[in-house]
Amino acid sequence: MTHPARQAPDPRDPAPAPAHDALLPPTLGPRRTFALIAGVETYEVSHRWNLRGPARDALRFARWLTGPGEVPAANVRLLLSPLDDPDRLDWSGPPGLAALRDTYRPATEENAKTVLLDELPQCDGDLLWIFWAGHGYLDGHRQLMLPCADARPGRIRHLNLDSALRWWQTDLVKHRRFPLQAALVDACRVDAPRDTRWNFGSADYGGGATVPGRRQFRLYASREGEAAQNDAERGAGRFTEALLAELGDRSVRDGVTGLPHAARAVHRGFGELRGRGEGWQLPQFIVDRDWDASSFLDDDPPGPVLPRATRLDQTGWDGLGELFEGRELPRRAYEAYAWAFRAAGCTTPVGSGLPADTLLDVAWDLDQRQGGTAGLPLVVPFVQHLADRARRDGDGRPGAGAADPVWAARLAAWVRAARERLDLPALRPPPAPASRGAALHVRLEPPDDGGDGLRARMWLRGEQDRLVWESESAPVGLDAVRTALVRQLALLGADPGEDGGGPSYRGVERIEFQVPFELLETEFDRWPVPRGSAARTRPLGSLYEVSVRCPQEREATTRTEWRGTWRWLCAQDGRHPDTVRVVEDAEVTDTLGLRLGARPAPACVLGHTSAGRTPALLEALLEGGVPVAVWRRGGGAPAVEAPAVEAPAVDAPAVEVSAPPGLPALLAPEAGPGDPAVFALPARVREARRAAAGQQAEGADRLVLLWDDPEDVIDPRPLA
Repeated sequence: MTHPARQAPDPRDPAPAPAHDALLPPTLGPRRTFALIAGVETYEVSHRWNLRGPARDALRFARWLTGPGEVPAANVRLLLSPLDDPDRLDWSGPPGLAALRDTYRPATEENAKTVLLDELPQCDGDLLWIFWAGHGYLDGHRQLMLPCADARPGRIRHLNLDSALRWWQTDLVKHRRFPLQAALVDACRVDAPRDTRWNFGSADYGGGATVPGRRQFRLYASREGEAAQNDAERGAGRFTEALLAELGDRSVRDGVTGLPHAARAVHRGFGELRGRGEGWQLPQFIVDRDWDASSFLDDDPPGPVLPRATRLDQTGWDGLGELFEGRELPRRAYEAYAWAFRAAGCTTPVGSGLPADTLLDVAWDLDQRQGGTAGLPLVVPFVQHLADRARRDGDGRPGAGAADPVWAARLAAWVRAARERLDLPALRPPPAPASRGAALHVRLEPPDDGGDGLRARMWLRGEQDRLVWESESAPVGLDAVRTALVRQLALLGADPGEDGGGPSYRGVERIEFQVPFELLETEFDRWPVPRGSAARTRPLGSLYEVSVRCPQEREATTRTEWRGTWRWLCAQDGRHPDTVRVVEDAEVTDTLGLRLGARPAPACVLGHTSAGRTPALLEALLEGGVPVAVWRRGGGAPAVEAPAVEAPAVDAPAVEVSAPPGLPALLAPEAGPGDPAVFALPARVREARRAAAGQQAEGADRLVLLWDDPEDVIDPRPLA
């Protein structure tokens, strides 16, 4: 006898499929299928979070569900926050998809919780689909957090999927409803940022007593710690595209019956892609459960044996042991690590920073990972890159040190021997280091007698350092230094033919001010520089990378911490997740300097401090040996970031023009909330100053950059 609360089987449903069909409710059909479908492309956190593809993936899944699946549009809750005008999305297809065009809602936290915890539990169905495309992060308990469109710095509003799925297994959903639940997530599963400004908080939806027999099927686009790949140009997630190709034109009943088979097929396809070396970090399925609660991959027949790269032999390891003995990580160790993957035809593993603290352990990690199908152990291009940089170091971007030709020759000999012994393919050379333009170094010191004014000297820095100006015996004021600086810039940029034929230095990119502690917040970057017509000037910081440094405060007491932190920063290429730390007023105590100097990390501090606490912050930076810092002159710790003008969040509230963005969002060159790559900071600060040059936002152009490389110093000769 049919239970009175249930509907009769839908006559449109096909005959039961033989495999797994006995596990499905006999009444399962389109009218007893419900779904939450979400695609999030825009986020209030920052326009750098925006990504193209999730909204289209959500519509593709809705097109299958309301088309071949024949699920009524009234059973589907669609949440969309697209980058483009919704009318520009592809709404073509079945009438059900067209109906959703008028009923979709923004993908906010409130809408997601209302749909999943209030509306859908009141429906009477057999099957619940949850499809979500967008960003994804894991919290400290390995729960998957899916940020919503109204996620903001300080409060990342999100859906806790694991907590929601536990809730759906309890008696808060009536016992006889939704015995089958399938969650499909096209999102990354990487660790949530540890920066306090990206605060996810906690979201636990509770629940009642667990209902026996209620089964869940979960498929994720990536394993824990991995990123899901998205094709921004085509607007498609690779996971969604592969899954929908497997679902094809199946009905909803055939689709859910064949879901384990589709999962195996897609899992196998991605595994073959990785085995062919077409990408190291590619979307992967987590091994999950079939409808009978057994692991659906346990009995999967073995696939073809894919070719693997050659591993390093014992002779090679013996040689590396000798080469690496007593060696600290060189300045460009991460650069060499990343190059090894590119040379082998793979992408660098997700996650920033080196996997270990010694060269030998890094090499072991590379050998365990293997590479592409060219038979190339990843250790070999890693050592090749180390040899190249040891031979030519001293040029390139900041972080270069002295060349080591002896070690470079030994490394190169090891590479040649390994290639011959293991019959390896030819290696293309690593790319040359990015060249640095010339810089002006301005050194300001108080006079020996402690009187007013400053002793001032300027050096042109390039392949060699050349003194180009110095004050006379009498101390000078800052106005005189500014006048001399503007004149030197004009002379260095002049055409040789204009002044009788001297060298031309059009490549001046950086201006660094070495100053006493009291002058660290001086507005050097706002000094006016003539530009174009005689009446036009531009701020110095919008034309050049302007930084300050204060090495004289470090040499006597914190030189060891300062140099150790800089070496660690350079070895990690500024990309280790612990490199950057945001410091706010509450953290500026008498012990902050001790805590900053206890470990190499952090090597960069972003100061969100008020004007009254900034001097104490600067003292702590110097005491702790922190070589890089950015803060706002006069203080400033904004709580929110104004959304990008070109792509505002769907339901973003108005933001005051006077509230400048938080420093991590302002300076991070990558999408998402991750820490900025530190060696990109000088250029990013200049871009921020340029962007603020025409704005009236209070404090928007008051950034100060401390860039204090302990191995890039000038030995000043006495004043004339």
